[in-house]
Amino acid sequence: MSEVATTGRIHSWDLSTGVDGPGTRFALFVSGCPLRCLYCANPDTWHMRDGKEVSVDEVMAKIEKYRAFITTAGGGVTVTGGEPLLQPAFTGELLRRCKEAGQHTALDTSGFLGTRATDELLTDTDLVLLDIKSFDVTAYRRLTGGELTPTLNFATRLDRLGIPMWIRYVLVPGWTDAPESVEGLARFVSGLGSVDRVDVLPFHKLGAAKYEALGLPFPLRDTPVPDPGLVERVRERFRAHGLAAY
Repeated sequence: MSEVATTGRIHSWDLSTGVDGPGTRFALFVSGCPLRCLYCANPDTWHMRDGKEVSVDEVMAKIEKYRAFITTAGGGVTVTGGEPLLQPAFTGELLRRCKEAGQHTALDTSGFLGTRATDELLTDTDLVLLDIKSFDVTAYRRLTGGELTPTLNFATRLDRLGIPMWIRYVLVPGWTDAPESVEGLARFVSGLGSVDRVDVLPFHKLGAAKYEALGLPFPLRDTPVPDPGLVERVRERFRAHGLAAY
């Protein structure tokens, strides 16, 4: 009896440099996300039903076409989204196959569904790009519709397993720039030995047109982007705790 192929639903794929992990990456955007971040730039990835169903074999065939290019550029494969852990079987199988093929693997996640990541899935993950959206419980709920605790628990678990992390923090004026919240997150992250760096990502409105195309209001349409001085001050808060912040 033939083995049933593992399938998942994806939005798209792309090649990126310096954004989705080290080197040049094959970034696979899966469909579906349990959170509704007010600043989300990809509302077209929210629903799994809107994605294209593909098998892991199909994705691996696509990756294989770029193997030499990715390897030469010191990159690998990043599974992003959406939220990859909404499809843990598909994500886990893909990471395993990439690892077996000698590719550096990265998982880009909010950590909200961290309990769905098996130890086996994490063993096949060389790097986790962990998006901690706020360190204030109330602000996190208002900003995402979810809870903060699962993400912090996931970060602690990754640290215990010794899996390297890049922490991502989107800086949104009036939402995630409160000094006490930034300081709290910096203290928490500095206690995690497997964190390699913190990326402070300035809020932008590049996804606004997608909301319009979907007939949805962009919640932060009137929110200003952060000025360079604010971005640097927040980065300095992390550096003050011995963290590499960019």
